[in-house]
Amino acid sequence: MRLLASALLCLATAPAFAQTVLVQAGHLLDRPGQPMRGPSTLVIRDDKVVAVHEGFVGAERYPGARVIDQRQRYVLPGLIDSHVHLTSDRGGAEGQLAWVTQNAAAWAYEAEMNAGKTVNAGFTTVRNLGDGKEGVTLALRDAVARGWVRGPRILDAGEAISTTSGHMDGRLGYADWVQQGVETHNLCDSAESCRHAVRVQVGRGVDVIKIATTGGVNSVVGAGLKRQMFEDEARALIDTAHLYGKKVAVHAHGEDGVNLALALGADSIEHGTMLDEESVKLFKKSGAYYVPTLSTINGYKERLAANPNAFAPAVLAKIKWRLDVTGKSLELAMKHGVKIAFGTDAGVSKHGRNADEFELMVEHGMTPTQAIEAATTNAAALLGISQLAGSLETGKSADLIAVDGDPTRDVRVLKSVRFVMAAGKVAKDM
Repeated sequence: MRLLASALLCLATAPAFAQTVLVQAGHLLDRPGQPMRGPSTLVIRDDKVVAVHEGFVGAERYPGARVIDQRQRYVLPGLIDSHVHLTSDRGGAEGQLAWVTQNAAAWAYEAEMNAGKTVNAGFTTVRNLGDGKEGVTLALRDAVARGWVRGPRILDAGEAISTTSGHMDGRLGYADWVQQGVETHNLCDSAESCRHAVRVQVGRGVDVIKIATTGGVNSVVGAGLKRQMFEDEARALIDTAHLYGKKVAVHAHGEDGVNLALALGADSIEHGTMLDEESVKLFKKSGAYYVPTLSTINGYKERLAANPNAFAPAVLAKIKWRLDVTGKSLELAMKHGVKIAFGTDAGVSKHGRNADEFELMVEHGMTPTQAIEAATTNAAALLGISQLAGSLETGKSADLIAVDGDPTRDVRVLKSVRFVMAAGKVAKDM
């Protein structure tokens, strides 16, 4: 009996057998920026890439392996969106109403739905840059990591930080009696309170800090899009985040807010709609990434087409300006070799349509190969996960997609992803 009990104990504690998975690719872009491979086979075990072979390797070499046939398709790394807002993609007056009528549980279900749309679109990693909503996206991040729900790998910023009446002030646009019930711990108005605001988010377990040095297009206040933060406040935010080992993503439209953030050590500029020559110099000096978020204009156009009164007058004026100037800063940045990372601001545009950004990036000066690098190797470097994602090399996570055409010739094929594997698990197969 003792021998039997000992044997049962060994079986109970033995590691589970890890099945080998072979993904046969007709063409393989395993390292974006490097030449495309021809027929190839990815060997996957324990959710990691363990080998890459030329030609089609099958179960005769790896007995018992599961073979996934993508021999008629182009396979490349799972895509990375560096700027999303998973809780919703309702904007304008509709979004304002949802903010005060929807409870945390509803936001959680909506965020999970949007995460599913995102991974179906081929984006296996996202950086969620500020939603608040009672920790909904922080919880979703952990649920995906535990395998409880389906979605992309998530790096989360918790609540984004700005000054009072800045872009992250959730009270803007509401009556005074409503404003009294809105949390303000993400707002700061001095160096000391800005340090505290960062520490609050660090204590919540965020992966990155998001701040706003300028106004925002969607802010329901007529304060413009230029700088709305003093230097000592911005310095305190960035220095405190770095003290805790957190990168800083900076929402900034006006060049004055962009340049302030870059001079103080920001890791990325989000939107950067009004870059100038000084901005370019600061990008090059600091090594920061530019995340253009061009496809916000798609969301604005669609909502206005459906309802010309979807946005408050103060917001509509800024939207019209944004539609006219979008892409000009990316053209300037590309001309001078600024590092670009892919990001959509999905939530302003529609979730699941993240790949629309590729077409706009190419329209404004990037080659298809450069746009793909922005959404793979560059984005992984910005997020600090190059050892895990961004390419399909030995030891990295098995995050991959397959499409029916050559994305290095026509990025529009990325809008119709046929197969998705996220962390070694098949998320979509058509």
